[in-house]
Amino acid sequence: MHKFIFILFLSGISANLFSQNPHGAEFKIDCAACHSSGGWEIASDYWDEGNRVIPDNQKVTSGENTLFTHAQTNFPLSAQHALVDCRGCHESLIFTEAQSECISCHTDIHQMTVGDNCARCHDSENWLVDEITELHQENGFPLLGNHALAACNDCHLSETALRFDRIGNDCINCHLDEFMATTSPDHGAEGYSTDCMGCHDLAGPSWFWTAGAANHEFFPLTKGHEISDCAQCHDAGTFVGTPTDCFACHQTDFQSTTSPDHEAGNFPTDCNACHTTDPGWVTEGFAQHDQFFPLTKGHEINDCTKCHIGGNFEDTPTDCFACHQTDFQATTSPDHEAANFPTDCNACHTTDPGWSATDFTEHDDAYFPIFSGKHEGEWNECSECHTTLGDFKAFSCIDCHEHNNPNDLADEHSDVSDYSYSSQACYTCHPKGEE
Repeated sequence: MHKFIFILFLSGISANLFSQNPHGAEFKIDCAACHSSGGWEIASDYWDEGNRVIPDNQKVTSGENTLFTHAQTNFPLSAQHALVDCRGCHESLIFTEAQSECISCHTDIHQMTVGDNCARCHDSENWLVDEITELHQENGFPLLGNHALAACNDCHLSETALRFDRIGNDCINCHLDEFMATTSPDHGAEGYSTDCMGCHDLAGPSWFWTAGAANHEFFPLTKGHEISDCAQCHDAGTFVGTPTDCFACHQTDFQSTTSPDHEAGNFPTDCNACHTTDPGWVTEGFAQHDQFFPLTKGHEINDCTKCHIGGNFEDTPTDCFACHQTDFQATTSPDHEAANFPTDCNACHTTDPGWSATDFTEHDDAYFPIFSGKHEGEWNECSECHTTLGDFKAFSCIDCHEHNNPNDLADEHSDVSDYSYSSQACYTCHPKGEE
């Protein structure tokens, strides 16, 4: 009965208070969700991260579902906010007057230099910022290379260390002094572009800026081009439209070369056709020769004029006789001209130095065994069998074997039908030289 009277009493008070609610007319939560019949004060240990805790002495009289929780609002209490006294945010009893923006409670020590959204950099755990790299990435200025090691106030120079005034993302905003102080080359005097990244790598190490290196991927500064004085090529102080062909920079070298004389020999001005970019104008490989005429063995020469007489690099013949006619005519063992040898030199010779003759091993398989069988070691000169000068299709068996009596041979071959006294007939019956 007493419990029923208390409930009626509390209900009457609640109904009366709703008409004059100190938390504002818009606040519709039941008083019992926060308060008890013991008084309006709420002990601090009745709260757990914004949730009303049921004290032991109220568990019988209060239903759990009627209690207040801050999670039902648009500002759940977490981390440090769960430890703050209610009046730290709710200065008046009208709770709807409390603002949810960070700046409404926290003094902007950055003085609006980074905006008013504290949560962009901070969270409710603490004021430490762990995403500086990501924040710069979002802002269009990734912290690469030495920028990742720099202290904030190395770039953000303001009246306090907590102001982060925008300084722009262009290199020159921070590096104008270095730009103007550079003398090798003199960036200011020679009209260099203030777009530093046109030559320098943002992510490069510290020495990259001081050693004169540049982002020259379109024309690699390697080997003989590994220079630090840009003016050697950019002599007019302009960096746009500088030619990249060899002759544009090396015309003097071309004209002054005498061994061989490039101008007199009418050499092409495409220098990299013969030279590498190694220091000293090294000639190497002549890889362009591999497509029609490899410079190997006896042809491994560096003096182009030996073949390209008169500086002709377009119509130089590739057949052997065109270059080696003198060698052909001067040969006496055997006498190539007298024997009417063919001028197709590689039919008998290799390109090894010294005019090495081929081993003619194909003669055994394709024609007649002279390196094997009964004829091995029985001959010295090709003309012993090829007795018709210049005609290697013709051959004689009769002269070597001294079959100078046709009648005796006819008697020996009496049992051979269609026998005839001729070398071709001998070859027909004895294709491998067997008896």
